[in-house]
Amino acid sequence: MDHVGQIFFQGWAPLLRTAIGTTVTYVALVVLLRIAGPRTLAKWYAFDLIVTVALGSTFANSVLSGSISVAQSLVGFVILIGLQFIIAFLVAHWSSLRVVVNPQPALLLHDGQFVHDAMRRQRVAEADVRAAIRHQGIDRIEDVGAVVLEADGTFSVIKELGPGASALADVPELGGSNSANRSDDE
Repeated sequence: MDHVGQIFFQGWAPLLRTAIGTTVTYVALVVLLRIAGPRTLAKWYAFDLIVTVALGSTFANSVLSGSISVAQSLVGFVILIGLQFIIAFLVAHWSSLRVVVNPQPALLLHDGQFVHDAMRRQRVAEADVRAAIRHQGIDRIEDVGAVVLEADGTFSVIKELGPGASALADVPELGGSNSANRSDDE
């Protein structure tokens, strides 16, 4: 086979290895993800996103690289999912680690007024906040009680702040903190 032909086809053995390896790796990944639960693919925090990207990269490498065995890929999957499970468990049980691993939500707009200090710290423009408000079908900033930049990077728009506003207990600018939800290591 000439050199140009090898670019497109290198024989049946590599194709067979790719087909079998992809099938086994895919089935194993689906089983592991079902066992691990939906949190494994959630993008709540940076470490969740890292696991999702790393799983995809590991899967792609196992499919396309002839030098990585199916067993190596499976070990990589188990380690990544295991680390994500351990970190999520620890974060759920120790608020001191939660503060380090998970960013706190940030109040960007309060009672129709932009909170410019928080917006600067979070590198969010007024246009971003306005877009989040419009996305909720609200046409007047003055009608919004709060806009919060959540730990996962999404915006929560709260039309009206009720007395006590318990959903905002962990927003530091409203007097909350991660310690507001502590029930574990006090």
